[in-house]
Amino acid sequence: MKCKKILTKLLIIVVFFILVGCDKEEANNTSEAFETNTTNVEEHEAGYGGQLVLPLTTLSTLNPLVNENISYYYFSKLVFESLFELDREFNIENQLAKDYLVKDDGTISIELKDNVFWHDGEKFTAEDVAFTINAIKYGDENITYKKMWDSTIGKFYSSNINRIIDVNIIDEYNLDIKFDTYFSNSLEALIFPIVPKHRFVIDKEDKNSYIRALSMDDYTPIGTGPYKFVNYNKYKEIHLEYYQNYMEGRPYIDRVYGKVLEDDELALTAFEVGQIDLTTALGIDWEKFDQNNRVSIVEFVSQNYDFIGFNFSNPIFNNEKGHRLRKAMAYGIDRQSIIVKVFLGHATQIDLPIHPNSWLISSEANIYGYNLSKAREELNKLGWKDINGDGYYEDENGNKVTLRLTTNSYNPLRLKVADMIYEDLNKLGIRIIKDYPENIPDNLTEEMVENQWEKINSKILKGDYDIVLLGWRLSAIPELSFAFHSSQIKSGTNIIRYNNEAMDKALLEAYMANGRDAKLKKYEKLQSIITQDLPYVSLFFRNNALLMDKKIKGDVDPTFYNIYRNIEKWYIPKEFQEEVVDKK
Repeated sequence: MKCKKILTKLLIIVVFFILVGCDKEEANNTSEAFETNTTNVEEHEAGYGGQLVLPLTTLSTLNPLVNENISYYYFSKLVFESLFELDREFNIENQLAKDYLVKDDGTISIELKDNVFWHDGEKFTAEDVAFTINAIKYGDENITYKKMWDSTIGKFYSSNINRIIDVNIIDEYNLDIKFDTYFSNSLEALIFPIVPKHRFVIDKEDKNSYIRALSMDDYTPIGTGPYKFVNYNKYKEIHLEYYQNYMEGRPYIDRVYGKVLEDDELALTAFEVGQIDLTTALGIDWEKFDQNNRVSIVEFVSQNYDFIGFNFSNPIFNNEKGHRLRKAMAYGIDRQSIIVKVFLGHATQIDLPIHPNSWLISSEANIYGYNLSKAREELNKLGWKDINGDGYYEDENGNKVTLRLTTNSYNPLRLKVADMIYEDLNKLGIRIIKDYPENIPDNLTEEMVENQWEKINSKILKGDYDIVLLGWRLSAIPELSFAFHSSQIKSGTNIIRYNNEAMDKALLEAYMANGRDAKLKKYEKLQSIITQDLPYVSLFFRNNALLMDKKIKGDVDPTFYNIYRNIEKWYIPKEFQEEVVDKK
């Protein structure tokens, strides 16, 4: 079955930007963030030439401003560039911007690089930046990057999106971008592809020029990136060639083809038979490719974050001692065992809903290793005891405690995780019952999966659960008010109905932090509250992998928001370049 994710308001955040296991330690079992293998270099000299064939799934447009196809989002980064980009630690790095200054009122003064040319030979200037912003503002509310702005700005500000950004052009290479409120993700909000004004404006800039810039049909990509567009054989192939005047120097590989395939499964098949040169893995069992002499594997941490949430409408979690029960569960779940047995080691343990590679991650990212002694200490501090000797704790009043574990068990991996959590917590002495089907039907259909999601969503909205095992696809830009701020209980994204004044204050301070250093400090404070109060018990981020033909060498450094990161530094040794001639 081709399993498609259901985009409900409960379970998906807008992401358009929207890895394993380590040895188990007896007392404090933690893991480090997976370090991507960036040294795919053997005894070969970097040289120019050759071609790559990359996968694309069926797409409806080549326009990066309105595209919603993730494979083309990655591919378009070879052609188009932004003012800023995220580095491998998710921090801001300059791309088309040479320098910037964030003023106290939130205005960002930007100096542009003066050695950038569009692929048609025209100069890149501040006019192009202002035009792109105005075009996005002109678009309807469903335009990709307007949704990204809304997500990045977060839940504290509900102004009309068209009032958020104003642009003042100072001169050819300098401009001010004004937000009518200050927020700490303002630089991240400026990560979007810049398009050339001169390609869309006839006589004067007006709504018709914005309409042309946002058109989905007959779009010719003209960017400033390392590769320039040559042609598009619709529904079959996109052809790019290296851009000789790229500001960072010409890329090593001469030609890149995007081969259009129906879906990711066909992309994997095409890779296996040698029709394309790389693809991302599907599922978790990619070790089988280790046996293939043609394939190299580069693993990275995905954006898929799994957690246990607690229903704070239940007094057992929402009292002054409730955090001790949550801590007991954090210590009592053997996450490394889950990672090894369910995910074959391909996940990264963490105690926070912030990506393990993020520059914002604190030293408290892994403090709850598997430790039954500490788990029982927390239960003892609650006054809980096993009064009748049946192996399960009664509460401080001698009452039997039974908690339901809810999850979407038609997901095979999540079912296995839920079963192991059930076993761990019952072993600890907390009586858990399975509030989910224990077996996946042999005739499982997408409709059945969707129906189960709808039932779970309904239960969550009604507060009809105790503990829930779910996952978020988190953005590279952390903004956690959707999950933990009390104002989001009514909206439904604060699915656990968590209400903590200290958390609300910390979220607002992180949102309003002025400057990168201040942002880092405020996120440290926020993370301290999360790890101490544990509104979620974080489990892990799942890993993914880039499967590549071994002829590809150089600085291969994929991230979930840019799998072709550093592609201008990749190369194919001369002795392997002839292998790709017949791949188109």
